Amino acid sequence: MLTSDFDYQLPEELIASEPLADRSASRMLVVHRESGTIEHRSFTDLPKYLRPDDLLVLNDTRVLPARYFSNDGTKELLRLTFATPTLWRCMVKPGKKLRVGHTIAIGSATGTVKEIYENGDRLIEFDQMVDEAAFGHLALLRTWSVRSALRTRSATKQSLPNTSSIAAPTAGLHFTPELLASVPHTFVTLHVGVGTFQPVKADRITDHVMHSERYFLSEASAQRINEAGRVIAVGTTATRVLESIAQKHGGLKAAEGETSIFIYPPYEFRVVDALVTNFHLPKSTLMMLVSALAGKDLIFRAYEEAIRERYRFYSYGDCMLIL
Repeated sequence: MLTSDFDYQLPEELIASEPLADRSASRMLVVHRESGTIEHRSFTDLPKYLRPDDLLVLNDTRVLPARYFSNDGTKELLRLTFATPTLWRCMVKPGKKLRVGHTIAIGSATGTVKEIYENGDRLIEFDQMVDEAAFGHLALLRTWSVRSALRTRSATKQSLPNTSSIAAPTAGLHFTPELLASVPHTFVTLHVGVGTFQPVKADRITDHVMHSERYFLSEASAQRINEAGRVIAVGTTATRVLESIAQKHGGLKAAEGETSIFIYPPYEFRVVDALVTNFHLPKSTLMMLVSALAGKDLIFRAYEEAIRERYRFYSYGDCMLIL
């Protein structure tokens, strides 16, 4: 299967540039896999589609400011991980200004490039801690192919000091606290990395190397998920956790580790029965995942209808419920 098989024409103006003031006011395209029917609803209609034994599963990772600018505004970093508070692995712009030995000043801290990795990432060591509150920004779509919003609820567990997300699991951002409290739900944790949003450059999707991300599933959440009649993942990140654990352990159980699972058609889902998700960009791994769940033909028909009806796309946009 080719990456080009998941391409479609997305009008630029349909990519939402900012979230709605009322998150729950988003539109919701409902896709019925069995019948192939498509409905146009509001996100506030979500409870009407739930059964008594349904359980929604959300990703509760916390999002940290990961984007930094040099004092003179000529250099930019996206912090991916950090071994210590002053030793960071970063993506950088422009690369020609941050070669080995080059420095970058952020506030009163000065970082020196110690190493350049094969993929272009830099290892940068600072002479003191960077003031995150003063100089840290959330990563944005137009500069890094990542779009974040405000942090989600605090993660239930963090095994390492640098296990946090550089981007929000945005499907969950449609929920207000009131709406979330009204539906049965539990949480998993997947620390979202930049790889989730990077484009697939390989012609054949099987040649694409998937990124690795850390996950955590508690005993209590695993029990609730196993007891549910229908598991509805909220977002592709929650989907990846559930399917990774089931694939690795032969079933769902409390677990912690790293996953580089790549879900594309054909794929047999072991845990996830339904999905709440945003509208994804052409040729993305996320587009491949939803096509694996609903079928590529049905997904593309739904996207055609969403474009025709002027739905808002990507992380700040409207959403889809795949049943």
